[in-house]
Amino acid sequence: MHQRSSHPSNGRPRLADVVTAYVGLMKPRIIELLLLTTVPMMFLAAQGVPGLWVVVATLVGGTLSAGSANALNCVFDADIDQQMRRTRRRPLPRHAVTTQAALVFGLALGVISTLWLGFFVNWLSAGLALAANVFYVVGYTMLLKRRTAQNVVWGGLAGCFPTLIGWTAVTNELAWAPVVMYAVVFFWTPPHTWALATRYREDYARADVPMLPVIAPATVVGRKMLAYSYAMVATSLLLWPIAPTGWFYPAVAVVLGAAFLLEAHLFLARARQSSELSVLKPMRLFHWSNAYLALLFVGAAVDPFLR
Repeated sequence: MHQRSSHPSNGRPRLADVVTAYVGLMKPRIIELLLLTTVPMMFLAAQGVPGLWVVVATLVGGTLSAGSANALNCVFDADIDQQMRRTRRRPLPRHAVTTQAALVFGLALGVISTLWLGFFVNWLSAGLALAANVFYVVGYTMLLKRRTAQNVVWGGLAGCFPTLIGWTAVTNELAWAPVVMYAVVFFWTPPHTWALATRYREDYARADVPMLPVIAPATVVGRKMLAYSYAMVATSLLLWPIAPTGWFYPAVAVVLGAAFLLEAHLFLARARQSSELSVLKPMRLFHWSNAYLALLFVGAAVDPFLR
């Protein structure tokens, strides 16, 4: 039997395929995680329900800004994505989009998102989003990723900005509360990313990207992940006196933190037994890290309603 072509008879790609390719450049699954830290900070800043329009405008602007950074990351990392099994189905390795088109798309999204946030939210939030975009593309993608095992530590600073943007979108000023949550995401990023990098360490080695699990033994990775996890949990508890919050948020932070630390300790224990992936089971910690961050920020958002 002949396979049906995904392109019409004139050889041009279908509109749906083109749209799918450009959406793929934006890495929507990563954007979802970023928005999970943005919206709860808006509720915390408002001490209740923020205005519907400011939430919608911030989500649109934040999505476009993060999509811009991710698309530009795809452009500069196209050679890496081509070599890694995890990423070789992205639009550029598949030649679903040209490099020039992806570059223009990423830059255009950056301009549009900055203007959108500036005019419809406020210019402080717009400036923070632009700073995060530039740091992710230049600082992480172009300078750090291929040069140092500390790439995700300092490159992860860009992924912390949504906490600041969500707060300033409501208040138009910075405060200590969003800075604390910024630090939580900063300490969360290494164990989260190194767990995933452990699973795909052969991919990163093939692409010559010096992720920590590529260049260090599993026990070293486990110890560093545990250290960042303790710093993350300790920092999460600082929101209680600084915000200040009621009883609900610190209770959530303690329970989630204890569960996270248990999982990090178990990873280190497995690393001491073997470096085999079947023993390490790094995706357990990776998936739990996603749940931890989402539930912690939801706890911060719900807390004002219980006081």
